[in-house]
Amino acid sequence: MARRYDSRTTIFSPEGRLYQVEYAMEAISHAGTVIGILSKDGIVLAAERQATSNLLEQSMGSEKIYEMNDNVVAGVAGLTADANILINQSRIIAQRYLQKFDSPIPVEQLVRRLCDMKQGYTQFGGLRPFGVSFLCAGWDPAFGFQLYQSDPAGNYSSWKAACIGENFSNAQSILKQEYKDEDSNGANNQTGSANTRMTMDDALKLTCVVLSKTIDTAKLTSEKLEFATITLQDDKPHIHIYTPGEIDEVLKKYDSVMKPSEN
Repeated sequence: MARRYDSRTTIFSPEGRLYQVEYAMEAISHAGTVIGILSKDGIVLAAERQATSNLLEQSMGSEKIYEMNDNVVAGVAGLTADANILINQSRIIAQRYLQKFDSPIPVEQLVRRLCDMKQGYTQFGGLRPFGVSFLCAGWDPAFGFQLYQSDPAGNYSSWKAACIGENFSNAQSILKQEYKDEDSNGANNQTGSANTRMTMDDALKLTCVVLSKTIDTAKLTSEKLEFATITLQDDKPHIHIYTPGEIDEVLKKYDSVMKPSEN
């Protein structure tokens, strides 16, 4: 039955489904894992690199984590070529906003503009959905630190901790159990801070725990991972993409809490 309705993105099945969009989401579920965790001091992003040959020259740039603007960084899961198009578009959108209003674009507005473009590719004939999902971490003066997840259909939602890519369901279960939610009094005394008891150290620790239990590898190394954080420095957002040496230091620091998943 599905084959009669999956040749175009503009055809609904009798059940009201768009199969090409669902196929794009399925492609993302086989991509490398990306995790984002919100803390009161900032946001941690971590991503799994795809396994490559030792003969391949390693890129100086990042493969899974990209800086979209001075106040927004994103982790991607899915087709890298599709992600490059959307990342470039997001940078153009952010710079046009800066030129017009002389201030950084609000995080949700940038995510919404990006999702509008993704949604358009599911509605018109002759196009296919973008086979990529994003975890966007950012900061703006109105809402502080924010973490958004988007999918190929153009939907987006705000999260305190989220995972996309392979084994995302297992990672979400761990995050739901281990994430430290907001204080009992709901206090939020720091500008830009989130309503959570998680510190950056807690977020890094939890990230390492989740990666160790969801990535199919004997030992985590900097060759297989990328890390990035966004924090405030002098009341301005600061994005830091970790070097391989810094990743190894993080993994060594939290090695005692990282245990391989039990089969």
